[in-house]
Order: sequence, then structure tokens, then C-alpha cells
Amino acid sequence: MKYVYASPSGENLTKEQFLTYFEKKVRKTIRTNRLIGKKEKILVAVSGGKDSASTAYLLEKIIKNRDVAIEAVHIDAGIGDYSKECKKNVEVLCKKYGIKLHLLSFNESFGHNLCYIKDMLKEKKISQKSCTTCGILKRYLLNKKAKEFNATRLATGHNLDDEAQAIIMNMFKNTMPVMARLGPISGVAEQKGFVTRIKPLYFCTEKEVRLYSKLMNFPVKYEKCPCREEAYRKEVAEVLDEFEKKHNQTKYSIVRSLLEILPELKVKYKGKVNYCKKCGEPTAKITCNACNIFNGLRT
Repeated sequence: MKYVYASPSGENLTKEQFLTYFEKKVRKTIRTNRLIGKKEKILVAVSGGKDSASTAYLLEKIIKNRDVAIEAVHIDAGIGDYSKECKKNVEVLCKKYGIKLHLLSFNESFGHNLCYIKDMLKEKKISQKSCTTCGILKRYLLNKKAKEFNATRLATGHNLDDEAQAIIMNMFKNTMPVMARLGPISGVAEQKGFVTRIKPLYFCTEKEVRLYSKLMNFPVKYEKCPCREEAYRKEVAEVLDEFEKKHNQTKYSIVRSLLEILPELKVKYKGKVNYCKKCGEPTAKITCNACNIFNGLRT
């Protein structure tokens, strides 16, 4: 008998046992955190990677018999062959599992691809990493289009490792208001104009998601984006990985610790929601980060 995985409890699992274990974990996360209600329309942000592919497939499998619609959206940032391959993988995945797919792109939405935007900002002496720029513009576009598609929830592929890294980064930087937005359901509170984001893979480690994706033979890229520049997150991730090797369940403990205090954080940092004076999207400032980027390109 071939074992493919040793569970956190130390039990050796076969392929079939691991698939069952993983899917039960996702089902429990959805159920206990009330991520999905009745008569929902879930829009899954699919990048072409393992996390979002697993999320889209599992949501379609888990709730397809309920009165819930599952659709996917992919944003092409225009990063050469990397983006082309990601887009192709998403199309193959959604066609195979019968998931309606919406295709968006930076070029069509903003007039330029990420590489051009990055170079123009640099030329204008605006210091901002590619990952930051990409993240801001994708979040802006996802929320805007989710409303246009009448989605009630926006599902992302964030896993346990992602959340543990975010928690530690916010602790190191003392950005507690940002910490309050974390959790299985993102955001401090329900906000008008903001589609609630959910994380079905919240308690699944990156190692587990990778194995699940490979065992399911999903058409995905396992390589990191060639424009990735998040050095700070990378350093935090490496430190946590080393701790995890020596002290099992470190990342899980970090996440559970956040969940203990998250209700108090959400109450403390529940502030007034502003709406961007230029585009009308929700923001903590007068002008949203996306419009600040657009302004930078025009000046």
C-alpha cells in the first residue's frame, strides 16, 4: 500500500484517504465559518495556480446541488508567456468542470499591461513593487466586476501559509487595522459596495494544496510569477517554514491565535467606510489606491 501523506496527527494516508481528508477539511471550513449561505452567487478568482484551481473545483463539487451558482473570473496581467499559459490553464480547468468563466485583462481594463504600468511608475519616480501594483489593481478590478456580475461572495485561494505570513507581517509592522481584515471572511464588517471575500482553503497548508492539485492533475503552473518582488513576505515565509520543520503546527497555531482575538480587533477597528472621490469604490482614504496609480501614470 502506497502512502502519499502523513497527516498532522501522524497518520499515513493513501491517495484516496488524503483526497477525502482534504475535502472534508474544506467542507468543515465552509460550514463552521458560514462562508456560504443560501441562494448565493460565488465568483472564484482563478489565477492559473494550484490554490485557485483547487478552490474553484471544490466549490463546484461541494455545493453544486445547492441553490448556489459558481462562476470563475481570471485577470490577465499581460506578463508575457507566463500570463498566456495561466490563462490557457484556467480555460482548460473551467471547461473540464463546467464552470462559467469570465476573462478580464489589464490591457482591456486599464489600457496597459502590468509591465508597462510598472515601467511608467518607475520612470515617474514612483517607488512601488510589481506585486503591490498588481495586487491593488486586481483587487480593484475583482470587486468592481463582482458587483457587475451580481456576485454575493468572492472566493480566493488563500491557504493557511498565506494567512500565517500575513499575520506575522502585520505584527512586525504594527499594522493592526489591517490585521483586523484577516480571517476566513475578509474585512472588518459587511460594507456597502464591497463584495465579501471568503477563503475556503483557510486551514489547508500550502503543502496539502500542492499535493491535492497534483493528485487531481489540475492544469496549473507551479512556478512563481516572474515579476514577484515581495522580498519581505518571502523572508517571513522562509522563517516560518524553518519553524514549522522544528515545531510542527506552528503556522496553524499562529492562525488559531489570530482567530481568538479577531472579534475584538474587528470591533476596535470598525471605522467609517469612505468611497473614492474619483471612482466610487470603497476605500479607507479619500482616493483609492488604484486611482492613485492611475493618477501617477497621468502626471
